[in-house]
Amino acid sequence: MGVYGEGLDAKPHLRNFTFQKLVTDIKEDEAPVKLPVPADKWADFWKHGEWNELKASIVGNPPKVTTYIKGIKFMEYTDTEKRLPDSGGIALQVHGGGDSTKEFVRYRNIKVRKLN
Repeated sequence: MGVYGEGLDAKPHLRNFTFQKLVTDIKEDEAPVKLPVPADKWADFWKHGEWNELKASIVGNPPKVTTYIKGIKFMEYTDTEKRLPDSGGIALQVHGGGDSTKEFVRYRNIKVRKLN
C-alpha cells in the first residue's frame, strides 16, 4: 500500500515496508508515514491466503494519495507536480517475484466512487 509512479520514471516511490522471502515477513522502511503495524506483528495483521480490505483515496491533481489496510492508514502522500491527465483508467497491479505459476492475487468487491 505504498505509492508508486509506475511508468513515471519511478516518481514518486514511497513505501513503509518491504516484504522479505515470505509475505508474512516484512521489514520497516523509512517513509513519510511510519509503519502502523510493528513488523513482528505483521503475520497476525495480514491474513495471508484470506481476504484483506484495501482502500485508496486519490484526490486532486497533483494528487493527495492515502492508502489503508483494514481501515488503518499506511501511506499519505501529496505530490508536488501534475504527472498524469485529469481523467483516465484505473488498473490493479501486483508486483510479484518468485514463481508466478504458483502465486496469484485475487480481487473481489471492487468499488470506485467519485469524491465531491
